[in-house]
Amino acid sequence: MRAVVYNGPRQVNVENVPDARIERPTDVLVRITTTNICGSDLHMYEGRTDFETGRVLGHENLGEVVEIGSAVDRIRVGDVVCIPFNISCGFCVNCEKGLTAYCLTTNPEPGMAGAAYGFADMGPYSGGQAELLRVPYGDFNCLLLPDDAKEKQNDYVMLADIWPTGWHATQLAQVEAGDSVVIYGAGPVGLMAAYSATLKSASKVMVVDRHPDRLAKAEEIGAIAIDDSQSPPVDQIMELTKGLGADRGCECVGYQAHDPQGHEHPNMTLNNLVKSVKFTGTIGVVGVFIPSDPGSPDDLFKQGEIAFDYGMFWFKGQMIGNGQCNVKRYNRQLCTLIHEGKARPSWVVSHELNLDDAPDGYEHFDRRDLGWTKVVIHPGELS
Repeated sequence: MRAVVYNGPRQVNVENVPDARIERPTDVLVRITTTNICGSDLHMYEGRTDFETGRVLGHENLGEVVEIGSAVDRIRVGDVVCIPFNISCGFCVNCEKGLTAYCLTTNPEPGMAGAAYGFADMGPYSGGQAELLRVPYGDFNCLLLPDDAKEKQNDYVMLADIWPTGWHATQLAQVEAGDSVVIYGAGPVGLMAAYSATLKSASKVMVVDRHPDRLAKAEEIGAIAIDDSQSPPVDQIMELTKGLGADRGCECVGYQAHDPQGHEHPNMTLNNLVKSVKFTGTIGVVGVFIPSDPGSPDDLFKQGEIAFDYGMFWFKGQMIGNGQCNVKRYNRQLCTLIHEGKARPSWVVSHELNLDDAPDGYEHFDRRDLGWTKVVIHPGELS
């Protein structure tokens, strides 16, 4: 099969690799028709992780089931499914609690919890930027899609990661109707967090970024664009909230946050959130932070540590929730919103590419070229 293969920093190629296949009776084999390039893929693309060369990328996947293992009961050949980026067993203590991002059985690394497709430190599993994908524990992990899946593929594929993750940010931040919400980052996840806050009837949604195309996307759904290259974002937020700060805050950038001058500060967005969220406010963090980053320009973060304004955080009585999204906690209900016409997350898509064009897509997306807000790849078509 053909697949997007990582060959070193900023080197991905479409190559022939051995076909994905059924390996265990509980597996499902999916012919991928829609898959996305995620901002998290860029950490590996840029060589900032220990992702091994020769591995297949891609954790946001949708396609048609072409084969099932002998123990698969619910999923059938011909079903169209969206696959959470979390690979989870469904029966460990964390999965039974709904914490599928922290499955205790699917990552063979001692002391680790949680697995994913084509992702550094999250198990040996191949990604789905390919013609075929093996899905372990297929009955549990496959979200069976409604009969409008073919015409709404670009909507439903967002259920694999970015929309549930954006929703998760608002859940961690405890967003409720009437709240004011500030979101740092207008990449795909930040835009999905803004979209989620809007669907939850937040009274005011503010999105901080400096890329004009991404800020324009935020404005399309009624969010207030805050360009941090024009003036300090905290000052802008305080002005918009009459000096009180936002009720809720979402961090959707992660450890590679940059200031307007292009310098990287892994602690920048977290500390700005402490300053721009009100006393007793709540913060949700879904931007990626990692245990160590030898390539960081920040000496502390080389060891996975940051200079966090904990004193002010404590003094303001704020609360913070963080971590990867448990996609299965949300994907079914969000799927229903798409099916019933209440939501259209594909509004974030800027480019649709064939599999062979994926390396160019990575290059443009990594450079944050104007207009490249979300890239969808189509390795095949639904029958």
